[in-house]
Amino acid sequence: MEGFLIMLVLGLAIYFLPSIVVGKKSFALQVFLLNLLLGWTFLGWVIALVWAAKKEDR
Repeated sequence: MEGFLIMLVLGLAIYFLPSIVVGKKSFALQVFLLNLLLGWTFLGWVIALVWAAKKEDR
């Protein structure tokens, strides 16, 4: 049971990695929503990760 919980938490952390990486940027909500709704597709997850790593324009 402990192994299952560890794997579940690790899997969720990897799934929401783009949302974690984005931090407090102005487009954080958009990245989170993209990650939440399309992150299950590999392409959606990669797009969210690239967007999260993008520098914020000022």
